[in-house]
Amino acid sequence: MPFSSIHLRKQNKKILRKEKDADLSLNKRHSSHNSMKEASLFASLPGSITLETAFIIPFFFLTLICMIYLIEIMTLRASVKEGLRSAGKKASKQVYAISAVIPAQIEKDVRESVGAQRLEQSIICGGAEGIDCYGSWYSPAEGKVYLKAAYEVKLPIPIMGIRPIRYEEKIRVKAWTGYQKGGVDEMFPQEIIYVTETGMVYHKNPRCTYLELSIRRVSADIIEDLRNSSGGKYYPCSSCKDMAASVHYYITNTGDRYHTSAGCNKIQRTVYAVEKSEVQGKGACSKCSQ
Repeated sequence: MPFSSIHLRKQNKKILRKEKDADLSLNKRHSSHNSMKEASLFASLPGSITLETAFIIPFFFLTLICMIYLIEIMTLRASVKEGLRSAGKKASKQVYAISAVIPAQIEKDVRESVGAQRLEQSIICGGAEGIDCYGSWYSPAEGKVYLKAAYEVKLPIPIMGIRPIRYEEKIRVKAWTGYQKGGVDEMFPQEIIYVTETGMVYHKNPRCTYLELSIRRVSADIIEDLRNSSGGKYYPCSSCKDMAASVHYYITNTGDRYHTSAGCNKIQRTVYAVEKSEVQGKGACSKCSQ
């Protein structure tokens, strides 16, 4: 076979191989271009958010909300403690005339110091009425006033059924009683009891039902149909004003009058926290002192 013919055949094979390789490369480029177009089209669709993003975004907002509530709790605790200090300054002066503290007055002073509106809009259960200072008492032997404010904080996060968290703020204040010589009794604090101005017995439990009047608010539309624990009707209070203009009234389970304000002196009872040794001539409550 002539050499020129063999050389020509080899060149034809090379040309055919190059054309085949070029076709394959072109097909790959077309395939890659189509894939990129499909991916770009998929990414532009409205529902193309990834599964990771769907998990991360709610978790981020939940973490942010938890941090906000944590800051709010810390702010509330600082405010209540500051209000307790303000109440302690007043109580330290009052015990000079009356050798006892009045928990209801401590609660009132704390509410005034912090701000009733601030407490009502806070996450404290019960708002301004959710501050409980019945753990406060005065020790004549030590000459010190011990104040405690207890309250519960609700977390309005609709997951895991989180229950209210209880907090307690405590302070100790030196009473303005002058100099008092120490004695053995300073080493042995007496038992704290609770008495009223006109009561004939003392109570061990500050929440005894004989001390609490169970004040509740009711609508003015149903006041005529309500009855107290003895089956009697409720009548207008002689001390309250604007009885007809009020849309809500305040009543107690054992009383027979309705009031326009929960602060009416007819339904307020002053409770004193004192040491048992300070009580003379009073017997023990049959319900809470057993």
